[in-house]
Amino acid sequence: MMRTMASEEKTTTTRTTTSATTRTTMPKQPTGAPTETTGPGPGPQQRTRAWATRLVVVGIVLAALNLRPAITSLGALLEEVRDGLGMSGTLAGLLTSVPPLCFAIFGVTAPRLARRFGPAAVVCAGMVAITAGLALRPFAGNTAVFLAASALALMGIALSNVLMPVIVKRWFPDRVGSMTGLYSMALALGTSTAAAVTVPMTGALGGSWRAGLAVWAALAAAAVLPWLPLVRDRDRARPGATTAPAGPGPGPEPDGLRITRSRTAWALALFFGLQATAAYITMGWMPQIFRDAGVPAGTAGVLLAVTMVMGVPLAFVIPRLATRLPQQGPIVIALGACGLIGYAGLYAAPAAGAWVWALLLGISNCSFPLALTMVGMRARSGAGVVKLSAFAQSTGYLLSIPGPLLVGMLYQHSGGWDLPIALMAALMVPQIAVGVLAGRNRTVESECGAPAPAPATG
Repeated sequence: MMRTMASEEKTTTTRTTTSATTRTTMPKQPTGAPTETTGPGPGPQQRTRAWATRLVVVGIVLAALNLRPAITSLGALLEEVRDGLGMSGTLAGLLTSVPPLCFAIFGVTAPRLARRFGPAAVVCAGMVAITAGLALRPFAGNTAVFLAASALALMGIALSNVLMPVIVKRWFPDRVGSMTGLYSMALALGTSTAAAVTVPMTGALGGSWRAGLAVWAALAAAAVLPWLPLVRDRDRARPGATTAPAGPGPGPEPDGLRITRSRTAWALALFFGLQATAAYITMGWMPQIFRDAGVPAGTAGVLLAVTMVMGVPLAFVIPRLATRLPQQGPIVIALGACGLIGYAGLYAAPAAGAWVWALLLGISNCSFPLALTMVGMRARSGAGVVKLSAFAQSTGYLLSIPGPLLVGMLYQHSGGWDLPIALMAALMVPQIAVGVLAGRNRTVESECGAPAPAPATG
């Protein structure tokens, strides 16, 4: 029996020494990853990590729900806002161009802010900006103040747009497809819900477009809460921090990546810009297209909601499918074909086949979650994802600015929708071409000659 006890004591000592050595030499695991425990149940550190992971999931979902209502709620009430503020058609087109402009200007600052304060802190600040902008916008007495309040909300959206793929890559490196799908699905749900309920909710609140827009500030305020506990530990969330348990991989990440040297980065930026052009034209003008064709205002808002709600199931399926394919070109072609058919129907019979065209354009708009997924796939390191996300989204949104404005000008000067719809269909062709190039199986690091991340030791 003494020999047995001595043997057990020796074994216990060996396990303790090995565990201590492992903790010393091995890099910290990503948050939520399983860790070795010596007790019968999870230790405090493991429980804390699991709790933090769940909080990140909740934060991602609530943030995604708030990334489009500021835009689609306005699209549903655009005619009322135009009349209330005395806007011309060209000025209304400028209003629909403000979102991509803000995304381009403020999105490029996201990597620098994330390095300084951490991604979680920047996203939290973004949710605060959305809340403030949506709360102030309805009280605007003129177009200039309305644009300024909208820009504040859109600034918060821009920062969160860029950093969401980064947070997904860092906290869930082995589940990029499924987490991007969850994020995209929540984004599509928020988009479609705002489009569907804004008009009837405005009627229930007395018919004032100001009340119909103001109510969305409450949803944005709720999205601030889950990010507050994640702000305290900046190092844990900072891109490139080698001690961060939420890091996408072991060891330091490569620095000095010149993203503009990558053809894939440029192709992805162009694809992002063209799909954003189509999306913001759809969100800003599609209800008006249907209303001018004789569709009632409430039905036009529901049609926009149908277009947006198609992204709820497909935004979850497409990223998962994309991560299982070596190249994403076939998905790009399929989505583009749906867009071309939808525009052709919108041109020929906008009212007669309204529901079919709304469904097809909703499928086509799922190029957005595909683009987000490719951002995570076309870079192999966390630092690469930060730079690629900022470059592709900022450049893409910058390229998308003229689209909604040009549609407004063509609509005002031609007196109809034939020329604007023809423009939308024409832009779908280069979108398919650059999407196929962006979907090739390669990374920006390999194209730019950046070194691979250091392997794990221990």
